[in-house]
Amino acid sequence: MNPLIEFCINNLASGSQEAREILEKDPDLDIIEYGCLSNCGLCSQSLYAIVEGDRVIADTPKELVDKIYEHLEETL
Repeated sequence: MNPLIEFCINNLASGSQEAREILEKDPDLDIIEYGCLSNCGLCSQSLYAIVEGDRVIADTPKELVDKIYEHLEETL
């Protein structure tokens, strides 16, 4: 089973779409988009994704991708 990366559709519209597009090219990841992940305060202030149940936060799409891969290396 591949690691699960979850995105909020509102956060995708705020800038994390670019990160999602990069991550979707990795066949070893499962990417899911939800209407809302109930992290509205966080969602309005920064880019983020839920990686295997943990929040990963960044300021730019590239930083988000890098932090997601770092988190996966540390936890898997």
